[in-house]
Amino acid sequence: MAEAARDEKAAAKAPKTPAETMFSDLDLSAEVQQAVLKSGYDKPTPVQAQIIPFMLQRRDLLAQSQTGTGKTAAFALPILSQIDLRAPTPQVLVLAPTRELAIQVAKSFSTYGACIPGFGVCAIYGGQDYEAQFRQLRRGVQVVVGTPGRVIDHINRGTLKLDGIRCLVLDEADEMLNMGFLEDVEFVLKHAPDERQIALFSATMPTPIRLIADRYLTDPATITIKKKTMTADSIRQRAVFVAQRDKVDALTRLLEVEETDGVIVFTKTRDATITVAEELSQHGLAASPINGDMPQKVRERTIEQLKSGKLDILVATDVAARGLDVQRISHVFNFDLPHDSESYVHRIGRTGRAGRSGEAIIFLSGNQRSKLRVIERATKQPIEIMDLPNSNDINAVRVKRFKDQITAMTADQDLTMFKDLLTEYAEEVNKPMDLIAAALAQLAQQGRPFLVKDRPRKESAGRGEERGRGRRDRFDEDSFDRTERPRRSGKPGRQLGEPESGMTRYRIQVGWQDGVKPGNIVGAVANEAGIAGDCIGPIQINDRYSTIDLPEGMPSDIYHTLSNTWVSGKQLRLRLESEGGFDAGHAPRKDFGKGKRNGQGFGGGGKPGFPKSQPGKPFAGGKSKKRKAKA
Repeated sequence: MAEAARDEKAAAKAPKTPAETMFSDLDLSAEVQQAVLKSGYDKPTPVQAQIIPFMLQRRDLLAQSQTGTGKTAAFALPILSQIDLRAPTPQVLVLAPTRELAIQVAKSFSTYGACIPGFGVCAIYGGQDYEAQFRQLRRGVQVVVGTPGRVIDHINRGTLKLDGIRCLVLDEADEMLNMGFLEDVEFVLKHAPDERQIALFSATMPTPIRLIADRYLTDPATITIKKKTMTADSIRQRAVFVAQRDKVDALTRLLEVEETDGVIVFTKTRDATITVAEELSQHGLAASPINGDMPQKVRERTIEQLKSGKLDILVATDVAARGLDVQRISHVFNFDLPHDSESYVHRIGRTGRAGRSGEAIIFLSGNQRSKLRVIERATKQPIEIMDLPNSNDINAVRVKRFKDQITAMTADQDLTMFKDLLTEYAEEVNKPMDLIAAALAQLAQQGRPFLVKDRPRKESAGRGEERGRGRRDRFDEDSFDRTERPRRSGKPGRQLGEPESGMTRYRIQVGWQDGVKPGNIVGAVANEAGIAGDCIGPIQINDRYSTIDLPEGMPSDIYHTLSNTWVSGKQLRLRLESEGGFDAGHAPRKDFGKGKRNGQGFGGGGKPGFPKSQPGKPFAGGKSKKRKAKA
């Protein structure tokens, strides 16, 4: 009996494996345990079970873990268990690569700290007004979660002091490296106290991240946890080989024949999100860009539109889509190659959620076949090579859709009035009903062709041109790590004629020397003024300034919003081209507020910068002719 009791006591003291550990077994505070139970959790994930004990010991930590393993709770729960509510300055700083992740992490701290009286957390990131962040920091918070750039701004302003920092968390360190934040991260590490705990989390461990760990972490506990399978079996992966110049055409063809719900199209650059979204919109598709240059409120509104079904296609960069969880996503298109196989996994993980099946399609050039093998090895799943749909495929889908619409209309709607009207018309003009029906179908097309034809093949280029194009293709596409660089030119742009009827030409104080490109200007004006991108006229970029044609009758509130908008690190300082340079003191002309508010281009009634818009119109009530932005 005595031996059995001793054995039972010894078994109770023996450390449990991560698979057996419960939250109640961990040395978390009572308030945190209570919050965890309220959240509906009783058993930690393997990452949490291994990391929480080391965090509670205040050991430095180097953890390699994929997204979705519960790493936020792994560092938030032990941090909250050791928080000192009497300290007047921040004790914990969490660096995150994107504003979305910063907001998400701050919300997690708020959830798990809900039972701790007096606990405060503040999220600081670019795109949000400084004053709101100043107020939160002045009130006093224990935890600050922020993006590197905005954190450094606050440090330099003296509004964020690191003297009291006891724990510094680097979340998704590899993504911060990819985004060029490595120097910013080192700046923060150098300004943090010598005696502090550092927890570094990264999905991958490239050399620069390991060097950071070797330089700043002291005897770290090292933990590596990978998911059993990197991609869900419910995601079907396909690849299509297509030239760079034909990608948009390929995308529109696939979107027409595929049975899609919500769609995300991933591009490599921010400018590409705007360009691709505009071209899809011109094909009648409900598409919108989302990238890091867009204001946070616009990004949140765009995602809500996607969730609600008001928007079908999101054209995004990897950064903008971090943390995006929309269950209706049926397809993910890799319009451009991602930086690496890990990014590819993150991308296609946006589909196939909540038990649904998903489709992932990647566009590749002919010389990227080796990349396909890299992705297959990373995902441990084969990728099917597919052909683009031809005109017969597309026309068959259009005919079927047309017939289905007729079937649905005749089944659900009361068509008695139109039936009597057409019968009466047929008797009056003595024409057969099938001819009348065909005429109505033609009217419904509004001048658009119903059937498509295959484009004629282009003649092959000469040997020299082929060699040149081959070099360009390799430079632009044949790498996971290479990023596109804007072309810079000191030459003035082409000379424009007079603005078209209904348009006014403005001058803005950004040019080639600022690294600005047409896409930057179009995106800023479209987002801040609420004007449709295809209602923006020609753009001419010069060395130190640019010109842009916008619909006439601009309201004064929108004028001031655009004047104060920042692009490429400078304010636009919008001025009429007729006013010349940028001398201080220029004010908007008095007739801006009176112009054609319900006429061409600009309408009233909306909030500054975000007026209510209608399809195909830059502002409510607008009637300006659509114009594609040019450079």
